Amino acid sequence: MQCHAVTHGSFSIERVYPASPARVFAAWASTEMKARWFIGPEKWVLIERHLDFRVGGEELLRGRYEQTETLFEARYYDIVPDQRIVFAYDMHAGGRHHSLSVAAVEIEPEVGPGGSGARLLFTEQVMFLDGTVGIDGTASRERGTADHLDRLARLF
Repeated sequence: MQCHAVTHGSFSIERVYPASPARVFAAWASTEMKARWFIGPEKWVLIERHLDFRVGGEELLRGRYEQTETLFEARYYDIVPDQRIVFAYDMHAGGRHHSLSVAAVEIEPEVGPGGSGARLLFTEQVMFLDGTVGIDGTASRERGTADHLDRLARLF
């Protein structure tokens, strides 16, 4: 088995949603709501989903994209209702351990010209374990996360 060097990356994404912090938080906490926006790319097929949203709880999302099976496994470490979610997660692709990440979702009220809403800040530190080049891999991860957060906006 070939051993690859660990490469590191980090990024932050900010979004403002026309919904209360409680509604944005609920979209992360509810299995039904999360299933509407936390999905793979077009042509991705769901195999299995599980969400135990509590400190110490775990989340699993398994799917298939073309011929590659993907697996997202997370564990929740800190949850402050309507304000913060901190979790760590592993990504596997094609049976390989692709990456390990720590992520924080911070939600706060946002008052603007269009009324009140919620500002979300998503920050991730990632370690690529399979030889993925950090800069390219981080940019790809950031794009994928931005796509998730854009789908989240469609709920509101």
